[in-house]
Amino acid sequence: MFLSRRCFLSAAALAGVFFLGGQALAAGEVNLYSARQEALIKPLLDRFSAATGIKVNLVSAKADALLQRLKSESRNSPADVLLTVDAGNLHAAQAAGVLQPVRSRVLEETIPATYRDPAGHWFGLSLRARPVMYVKGRVDPAELSTYEALAEPKWKGRICIRSSDNVYNQSLVGAMIATRGEAATETWVRGFVANFARKPQGGDRDQLKAAVAGQCDIAIANTYYLAQMLESGKADEKAVAEKIAVFWPNQAERGVHVNISGAGVTAAASNRDNAVRLLEFLAGAEAQQWYAETNQEYPVRDGIALSATLRGFGEFRADNVNMAKLGEFNAAAVRLMDRAGWR
Repeated sequence: MFLSRRCFLSAAALAGVFFLGGQALAAGEVNLYSARQEALIKPLLDRFSAATGIKVNLVSAKADALLQRLKSESRNSPADVLLTVDAGNLHAAQAAGVLQPVRSRVLEETIPATYRDPAGHWFGLSLRARPVMYVKGRVDPAELSTYEALAEPKWKGRICIRSSDNVYNQSLVGAMIATRGEAATETWVRGFVANFARKPQGGDRDQLKAAVAGQCDIAIANTYYLAQMLESGKADEKAVAEKIAVFWPNQAERGVHVNISGAGVTAAASNRDNAVRLLEFLAGAEAQQWYAETNQEYPVRDGIALSATLRGFGEFRADNVNMAKLGEFNAAAVRLMDRAGWR
């Protein structure tokens, strides 16, 4: 595996949390606000319900919309759990006071400290790496080394990336601030922006398509987008993805930037115990395998087999900056990106 992590509970031990003598211990319901697409989470929720007897009431929407809804509903919110993407969004929810801290031996023993809030407001449930991707035959991977090196003049007009209002990019910059400091990071961002091939536009898939179309040579994108394109039933998407290769930057030192999808128990949770049980289930071996095989994301725990597609990307060293830092430095990252002209 690409990271060294602590030991975790066996599937049998985890199952013991939910069953005694073949009878489900839990009952009732749990209300989930999810920023993940229903197709990417509903099958896991159905398995949780089958295993525990707990009904999951699912509300799906964009991350920003869910946070605003929780803030407006305040203590009258029916939500027990918020599931969202990116540590920046989890930090924003924590800062808004819509999450409460919880203690769970299962979560604390299963999820490495790097991928959870130190006070227990939220827990990472899957990893998404954001490496450099390049067009095969057009870029020699020997030219690539670090994120920092992408500010060098030789990359002028060769880089595609999303806009600065994308939280994935904000977290990438936030992680660099956490490790290199704001002044050094701003110097890097200015050089990096000067090398953009075009005005940032579209999502991660659009960056890969633009690269293959010749608008740039390299792109920064999350690996699960490339993996999903490789597994796509759409011939045009698969054809694009097959022309792209992954390069893991910063392997000689701090490692490639990673982020999380994660969840926390809401401050207004009326089904708190069931909410914690749901988080424990999502951190369990069955759910982690689902993330790796179906969602093409990396599990947060060791011992989980990756999909063939993820294995094909190779092993990597991940940046071990605590995910909480990405949220803490989000505002500074946004201001810095604005000053540097990243639009």
